[in-house]
Amino acid sequence: MAQWTSAVGAGQLARLLGSQQDRPAGPGTRRPPAYRALADGIRLLVLEGRVPVAARLPAERELAMALTVSRTTVAAAYEALRAEGFLESRRGAGSWTAVPAGNPLPARGLEPLPPEALGSMIDLGCAALPAPEPWLTRAVRGALEELPPYAHTHGDYPAGLPALRAMIAERYTARGIPTMPEQIMVTTGAMGAIDAICHLFGGRGERIAVESPSYANILQLMREAGARLVPVAMAEGLTGWDVDRWRQVLRDAAPRIAYVVADFHNPTGALADDDQRRRLVDAARSAGTVLVADETMSELWLEEGVEMPRPVCAFDPAGSTVVTVGSASKAFWAGMRIGWVRAAPDVIRSLVAARAYADLGTPVLEQLAVNWLFSTGGWEQAVQVRREQARHNRDALVAAVRRELPDWEFEVPRGGLTLWVRTGGLSGSRLAEAGERVGVRVPSGPRFGVDGAFEGYVRLPFTVSGVVAEEAAVRLAAAARLVESGGVGGGEAPRTFVA
Repeated sequence: MAQWTSAVGAGQLARLLGSQQDRPAGPGTRRPPAYRALADGIRLLVLEGRVPVAARLPAERELAMALTVSRTTVAAAYEALRAEGFLESRRGAGSWTAVPAGNPLPARGLEPLPPEALGSMIDLGCAALPAPEPWLTRAVRGALEELPPYAHTHGDYPAGLPALRAMIAERYTARGIPTMPEQIMVTTGAMGAIDAICHLFGGRGERIAVESPSYANILQLMREAGARLVPVAMAEGLTGWDVDRWRQVLRDAAPRIAYVVADFHNPTGALADDDQRRRLVDAARSAGTVLVADETMSELWLEEGVEMPRPVCAFDPAGSTVVTVGSASKAFWAGMRIGWVRAAPDVIRSLVAARAYADLGTPVLEQLAVNWLFSTGGWEQAVQVRREQARHNRDALVAAVRRELPDWEFEVPRGGLTLWVRTGGLSGSRLAEAGERVGVRVPSGPRFGVDGAFEGYVRLPFTVSGVVAEEAAVRLAAAARLVESGGVGGGEAPRTFVA
């Protein structure tokens, strides 16, 4: 019986391998044999989670043709991977990826480290900050005071607590977008919201247009749902979208859904302006595409004088084209798993009906806590604490990285929680692997792209400050030296494999 649960085609594997960049070897640097470079490349893809564990690899002859190398090279690479525990084979069943005994399974997303690991590892993998106290404690106490009447009910509110739905609708109305409670559904975080939207509109095999790069966990959610991702390159720098390119993709590919982060984009920090938002909504409406606008970063401007554009849904107030997703997780605390959807009432009814077969509803106590924050003014004060934290962390991290890694390039965003960094020609995947060795966890650029794009990038979140930020930059510099010296990938400098 075969042990593999998915398959990777020869062309797809060749593209993933071809994305792995590395600096040219310096004088006197020994290149590894071709089979070793290939084995290292596949091993790295498995460790990164970009090739799943238990994925069937192409036959030796197929991969050799896709890479334009000899079959002997592929056979030797597969044999090396088997010897190291990264490949298993059975006659008649082929070969599939594995991890050696004792190794943790690679993460497909960007899960935070367990608290017990934080003493030895600086975690730059998760863009989330500690709770803005005392507001979390106050909100929970306020929620407990409001809980008794709800405790006498069944506790299932598939659309969300009526009081919280009304409060969220009121907040949109105050922003200039008239909204009824019937246009709001409360969800279990933004991920729960987007998962529900993808299942309602997407369906297996449907095209979804996404920014390139985009938020890694959302990309993986869409892949798991069976979507066909259509990447649309971001404009250069922090200027937002290339709307002409978006218009062309929406016209030619006709995706059912397009997912965008207009406010301090994750990972680049870009902020789309009013004109870009208006034009993108018009293009989506013309193409018949549902535009999902993720607003989870919209309140995290970090500098005085930042003039925030109007929400994307302001250009589609009835909600016929734009479905908006919001959340308390980034602006307040990741442990507060409360999100919401704003859309046309008929879309909300469909989402609520479909939810009965998923999670039934969102925890009542957390909804009451968020409602307490909204209704007392605690939200605004807590978010102000969060902005000050993030600004302080951003400035400390920027200064440390510029000092320790002067060849790395980035633009400093005026909001959000992330820095998108070009790594001076080094492979982001190899930096991530080397970082684990020297005590800093950092996600590589390809996590945020489609089919191996952005190998020359890493994402750095604003989650550490002071001496920890300085030490994180020191460890990143150590990881960079390890990659440059060939200390990642079998002890020799890994070679870029170009298909």
